[in-house]
Amino acid sequence: MAGIYLHIPFCRKACHYCNFHFSTQQSLQGEMVEALVQEAFLRKDEITEPVHTLYFGGGTPSILPSFSIDKIIGVLRGLYPLMPDAEITLEANPDDITKEKAAEWRAMGINRFSIGIQSFQEENLLWMNRAHHALQSHACIDIIREAGFDNFSIDLIYGTPGQSLASWEKDVDTAIAKKIPHLSCYALTIEEGTALHHMIQEGKRAPVNADEQAQCFHSLIDKTATASYHHYEISNWAVPGFESQHNSAYWEGKPYLGLGPSAHSFDGRNRSWNIAHNIDYIKSLREKKLPLTQEILSETDVLNEYIMTSLRSSKGMNKQRILDQWGQDIFSTIQKGIEISIQAGNVVEEQEAWRLTTRGKFLADGIAASLFFLNK
Repeated sequence: MAGIYLHIPFCRKACHYCNFHFSTQQSLQGEMVEALVQEAFLRKDEITEPVHTLYFGGGTPSILPSFSIDKIIGVLRGLYPLMPDAEITLEANPDDITKEKAAEWRAMGINRFSIGIQSFQEENLLWMNRAHHALQSHACIDIIREAGFDNFSIDLIYGTPGQSLASWEKDVDTAIAKKIPHLSCYALTIEEGTALHHMIQEGKRAPVNADEQAQCFHSLIDKTATASYHHYEISNWAVPGFESQHNSAYWEGKPYLGLGPSAHSFDGRNRSWNIAHNIDYIKSLREKKLPLTQEILSETDVLNEYIMTSLRSSKGMNKQRILDQWGQDIFSTIQKGIEISIQAGNVVEEQEAWRLTTRGKFLADGIAASLFFLNK
């Protein structure tokens, strides 16, 4: 099983919680699509196994004209063994979703959405500097359902400075009441160099409160569990059967091909990433040169990545895989190292795997880091 990820680096409006500064000039959009197509041709031999997922990621691919998205899908179907029932996801902003576009997307084979709603409340959207309004957060869900889509996800952000627990719970309750099949919920993180980071440094914005974020996360876990959502990855919840196939493949270490500026690829052993600058990316592809850097991962790198991603997943860290791929010595070292977390109630040991407990999910990164091996 393999997947293809396309990074479409266009965004209508820079947001407080991200670091997008990409141009949205329409003149660049056509050039970017041509560059993506050229990259796909140049890399057509990198994937030979069946492709089960295709993901149009952000920026905001939904601002592209429908014929551009249709062209990209057509090219990829011609170059790669894309399965007839492949999961094809389009990231979209609520303000881009119209009845006309939804019908067009469905006709070209899009069968799943990831919608950047972030909040159903106007004051939260204003603080985040989002381009859409609260009414659009609600309306876009009705539009895609009326167009025949039942598989979609929404993003929600929690832990913004000044956001109360009650305000966050209102967003979660709204999502559950609307029977959203998949939720991706992220704590606000402050990236250095963003406008929000500078404002916090200058005292113009309140800093993020880790304790309040933890309260929001705990409430989210409780509410989604009561509503029978499957918490299958630290930041992702799904009605059983609606888990993201594409993202699940990332967490399981399966190969994927990334196309577009900044896009990363992984073939199971090697990782590569494209240049981030839009113009340089386009220029390179015009010259039929791949604008990427490649890294050959060591066995230790692969092991550490597996520890990190597997512990974030509800499937946990599979014992037999550790034994088969890395041997008894590595297995015994992990078993000994994880005992502290088991005694602390952060990890549970089962017959097939080690899994994080609810308490351990708050400490996932630290637990994984404590088990990492050093490159020799």
